[in-house]
Amino acid sequence: MSVVTRLPIDPSSVTIAAKPSASFVETEVVRSLKQRALDYLAVGLPVHLRGPAGSGKTTLALHIAAQVGRPVMFLTGDEELTTSHLIGAQNGYQYRKVVDRYIHSVVKYQEDATRSWTDHRLTTACREGHTLVYDEFTRSRAEANNILLGVLEERMLVLPMPNQNESYIRVHPEFRAIFTSNPQEYAGVHDAQDALSDRMVIIDVDYFDDPSEFAIAMARSSLPEADVARIVKLVREYRASGEYDQAPTLRASIMLCRIVAGQRLSTSSRDPRFTQACLDILGARKAFSSRSAEERQRHHEMLLRLIEHHCPPEPAGRRPAAAKAATATAAALPQGT
Repeated sequence: MSVVTRLPIDPSSVTIAAKPSASFVETEVVRSLKQRALDYLAVGLPVHLRGPAGSGKTTLALHIAAQVGRPVMFLTGDEELTTSHLIGAQNGYQYRKVVDRYIHSVVKYQEDATRSWTDHRLTTACREGHTLVYDEFTRSRAEANNILLGVLEERMLVLPMPNQNESYIRVHPEFRAIFTSNPQEYAGVHDAQDALSDRMVIIDVDYFDDPSEFAIAMARSSLPEADVARIVKLVREYRASGEYDQAPTLRASIMLCRIVAGQRLSTSSRDPRFTQACLDILGARKAFSSRSAEERQRHHEMLLRLIEHHCPPEPAGRRPAAAKAATATAAALPQGT
């Protein structure tokens, strides 16, 4: 005889005890996005945060999940992910043999083979009523996500193994789901099937507005406001120029702020180390072929003009010692960044 037993899972080993972070920056725009998502989740609707890389979707999703107040189950989409990675799988057999000698002249044998089943994250979240955060879910193939259709609509998770103790799970009433994804033009992103998208409330998340980007960069660095403002304006104008293959995101502003703070640079176009850091971080967003030296040079000069415009030299009396010691100019920097 063959039966199935479910191995117990310690929820604390697979969940995140998410708590609202005191360092999370809530501007009016961010607060509006958060509240809209919470309103939909409160009535049991799944939320899909859709937007470009660097727009803060994952951080926002985890912050929203923390407001729900339930343990968080976190998943990341992947090309190799299958349905069994979501719901669980058979985990070997346990064998038992019983010999009955109650009657001296009669010997009875009974053999059992028990299949062990281990729940994976989606199944555990549905059983326990956790909040599921499925990050970049469209990086998984559509067939892997088909199991979600019944979960989101009929509130039922169908288990695939025959002859088991339960053939489906009634989804816990406290179960909630938050999904994030990049636009379809991004590499490695699959089309979300219409049936699944139809079951979600889609909230489009774009790059942060100027006050939000400034506030977040301030919170992630120890720089004075004037220095952060210079960096953020430089990155935003380069983003608006469209002269790149990969858009510079908020992360570019945070990287520059961290470099300036950590290396004690001046946010001045006359500080060669600061200028080179800008060229390294922003210039890398544009790819060139080995034969496009002229185009590379034009792009380099355009970035130097932006740096000169947004990060002009400060009066000598106000510049820090590190900036006063920097005598090389941006024009003297090596080309080809």
